[in-house]
Amino acid sequence: MKQQIERLSPHQNGKVFAVLMAVGSLVFLIPFFIIASFTAPAEQAPPVWLFLLFPIGYLVLGYIMVVISCALYNFMYRYIGGIEYTAKSDAG
Repeated sequence: MKQQIERLSPHQNGKVFAVLMAVGSLVFLIPFFIIASFTAPAEQAPPVWLFLLFPIGYLVLGYIMVVISCALYNFMYRYIGGIEYTAKSDAG
């Protein structure tokens, strides 16, 4: 059975994606912070607050971009239809 997604919730999807982006950025941020703290001279080492800024930036920008994308999808659904997928009922 083919189905279409009629509406994407901007706020809920934005929250989920923003948290995933912030947590995902830690995969790169933690090793970078460790390498930078050992290799840079003490007077040129990047400040700790800068490393906290990146996950927060990913969180905020990820939320905003997903909200805009979901709102655009919801608007365009009226004119071009939605994402279509095939679902199968597992009636045993």
